[in-house]
Amino acid sequence: MRAALSFDSAPPFAAPLRFFLTAPLFGVLAGLLLAFDGGDALASRWSPAALALTHLLTAGFMLQAMIGASIQVLPVVAGASLSRPLLVARVVHPLLSGGALLLAGGLRWGSGFALESGALLLGVGIAVFLGAAVVVFRVRSTSPTIRGLKLAYVALGVAALLGILLAFALARGWPFELVALTDLHAGWGLGGWAGVLLAAVAYVVVPMFQLTPGYPARPAWAFPLAVLGALVVWGTSATFGPPWLVRLAQVFLAASGIAFAGLTLKLQAQRRRARADATYRYWQFGLAASVLALAMVASATLFPALARHAAWAPLVGVLLIIGGFVSFIAGMLCKIVPFLAWLHLQQLARTRVPSMNQFLRDDETRRPWLAHVLAVVLLAGAALLPVLALPAGLAFALACGWLGWNLLQVVRRYRRCVATVEQGRADDGTPREPDDGAA
Repeated sequence: MRAALSFDSAPPFAAPLRFFLTAPLFGVLAGLLLAFDGGDALASRWSPAALALTHLLTAGFMLQAMIGASIQVLPVVAGASLSRPLLVARVVHPLLSGGALLLAGGLRWGSGFALESGALLLGVGIAVFLGAAVVVFRVRSTSPTIRGLKLAYVALGVAALLGILLAFALARGWPFELVALTDLHAGWGLGGWAGVLLAAVAYVVVPMFQLTPGYPARPAWAFPLAVLGALVVWGTSATFGPPWLVRLAQVFLAASGIAFAGLTLKLQAQRRRARADATYRYWQFGLAASVLALAMVASATLFPALARHAAWAPLVGVLLIIGGFVSFIAGMLCKIVPFLAWLHLQQLARTRVPSMNQFLRDDETRRPWLAHVLAVVLLAGAALLPVLALPAGLAFALACGWLGWNLLQVVRRYRRCVATVEQGRADDGTPREPDDGAA
């Protein structure tokens, strides 16, 4: 199963690029916060430092990258062209950036005003994006990717509403069952939004960039529906009962994620490229970390005594968010940004251009990947030994900063090529085409 792609419908390079370049900065901030707060950030999932760290990663790093990827894939994969995508990006990007910073600051330092302001800014930014992305619901679900995108955006809206409710409940002391609501918010955010969107994009980019066979049609169609169905059962049972159905839904969600990871590993084992590149290494590591984290989630759901260990929840968070989602996103950025630079340059030049690998060489991505692996190992260790928090935070900040530097190098090389093309046109009197804002 392979998706039909329409690269002529791609939005201006500058639209997704601003999100891709901002995402690593939130990773750097998260690493520095961990280094500053030390073991307190991983002492408990409920500590102010842990909540701030989590949202720098989820509402910062992950949301930036996933919104940028959505702006790119909607017209190319789903045939759903956003109206004025560059304007949408210019409006949404500062709202999400400012909202994530305020939300993390409000959680870390206990400021109700910052907490509410950050949640509202994020909510408005997400609402603007979803308002633009509603065009995808007018497109027939002719592929699992299109269906996955639709369901992921539904989950994003639910996760955002639950997050805003939680922020105001914390700031104003509203009498909610905060633990259950937080778990449900995490389920919709990590499982429904991030997990389903990851799968929808993976159906395209894994075969395309890693040269694997396509995903089998039946599980590809079923996975997004299974995840959203389990989340609906979870939310309904949490409200009306019975409690055992909540646990069943949580186990089913974890099992679905493990099944998707196992299927992806199986496809990677059949890839046609013998040499491992950055995307493959990041994804292999991310899949292994995710399977371990989801197995821990399922185990703690079946045997609640396990979750009473103070290090259990922080360790799951490290493995799932940083070991899993951050790894997947970093791996995709190492391919998608050079590919987009090559694609837009080819459309601009209409002649032979440097290969995609010349925008970001594989040897330039190997050391950042090693730094990322080291950071995840140290972070996992810091959940058990708080003394490791300082080196773990610095290692993670270094890995994210290195990733961001590599992406900036791609942009620098792209600009240099664009300048060469424009100079050639000026020399032969060819009219200059409008700039898309990326250069």
